[in-house]
Amino acid sequence: MTGALLGLLLALAVAGRCEAAPGPTAGAEPVQERGGVRVGAPAPNFQLYDLTGRLVTLSNYRGRVVFLNFWATWCGPCRVEMPAMEDLYREFNRRDFEILAVSTDQQGAAVTRPFSEEMGLTFPILHDSDFRVGVAYGARTLPMTFLVNRQGVITHRIFGARDWQSPEGRQLIKKLVAAP
Repeated sequence: MTGALLGLLLALAVAGRCEAAPGPTAGAEPVQERGGVRVGAPAPNFQLYDLTGRLVTLSNYRGRVVFLNFWATWCGPCRVEMPAMEDLYREFNRRDFEILAVSTDQQGAAVTRPFSEEMGLTFPILHDSDFRVGVAYGARTLPMTFLVNRQGVITHRIFGARDWQSPEGRQLIKKLVAAP
C-alpha cells in the first residue's frame, strides 16, 4: 500500500465512523440506559467468548487498564485502527494493560479468526454477536473505545478511529498505566 493511500485511509478512519449493528430484538430488556455508560461510572461487567472459545469476564482484569474496543470486520475505520492497537498491545506489559476487542460481527469467529490472522493481531478478540454488551455500553457507532482504569471505572469514551501510535494516543495510555 502506498504512503498516500495509507494516509488517505487513516484520514477517513479518523473522520469516519461505521454505524453499529442493530440493538437487541424487540422485547429484550435494556441492560443500561439508552445513552450507555458515562465517563466516571463503573464499567458494566460482562462475559463473552474469545476466538478459542474461552469465556472472558471483564472483572478478571481489575487492577489493569483495559482498552475496550467495539468494532466489526466490515467497518473500514475499524480495520485501519487495528494495527495501531496491536502496536499498543505489544508495547505495554500485560500486568498493567489489556486490550479487549469486542466484535459485533454476527458470524463470530468464522469472520474474526481470518481477519485476526490476516492482520497479525495478538490481543483478545471477543464476540458480541447479539450486541447485548454493545447496547449496555451505548456503542451506537463503530469503532468505539472505552478506557477503563485499574479500579474498573470508565475514564474515556472515544467515538471513531484513532491513531493510537500518535504521541497523544500513547501519552493517554501511559498516563492511565502510570496511575495507581
